[in-house]
Amino acid sequence: MDRLENEKALEKTRAIRAMFGAIAPTYDTLNRLLSFGVDVGWRKKMVARLPSGRPLKILDLACGTGDVGIEVVRSRPGAQVFGGDITLPMIKAGLPKIEKHGMENSIRFQGLSAEELPYRDGLFDGITIAFGIRNVVQRDLALKEMARVLKSGGTALILDFSMPKNPLVRAFYGFYFHRVLPLLGGLVSGNFEAYRYLPKSVEGFPPRGEFVKMMEEAGFSRVTHTDFTLGVATLYQGFRE
Repeated sequence: MDRLENEKALEKTRAIRAMFGAIAPTYDTLNRLLSFGVDVGWRKKMVARLPSGRPLKILDLACGTGDVGIEVVRSRPGAQVFGGDITLPMIKAGLPKIEKHGMENSIRFQGLSAEELPYRDGLFDGITIAFGIRNVVQRDLALKEMARVLKSGGTALILDFSMPKNPLVRAFYGFYFHRVLPLLGGLVSGNFEAYRYLPKSVEGFPPRGEFVKMMEEAGFSRVTHTDFTLGVATLYQGFRE
């Protein structure tokens, strides 16, 4: 990447960080409201695919306010979760939740970029990232970093919104995403631009097959994808052999 492209990537990352920082106080409320609560079930299905039977060391990227980390510790007793996010107000908003669940010794937050992870090779049993990969500017670098810090046999689980394949569902989804969601999100959060960004980011994300190929090129094997709720969300899974 040349200097100009690098500057553009940094500028876009700063804009995304500022935007999510602005909506951090209402982030959890709007997640439940705008997804009708089904996002909770999606996260549970993702976490269910983590290994079981031993204490795990998990890296949760784009951790936000800690929803995934809390589910990991709840379903995998003894797990240690390292939550990383570029948006410090999100992490700050998640601290009371961690304390409420008594998980201060199990979940640790850190400000970091997915494109440059501050961890040694082969450290984690699993990596999760829910609704965050769309917002990573240099996704190829992030995927390579994820593969680097996974143990041999470790798994990466990437959950995000998708464009439904069914034309009727896609049409309804488009109406909701472009008309209803930005209005409700903007009214509750006071930041209309952040919720206009969401549908644009989903539509700009690579198609399923393309993203599977990106994961394979980054070093993952046995990559699969599973659609949830009529294709509104997709879970990608890959292994580090």
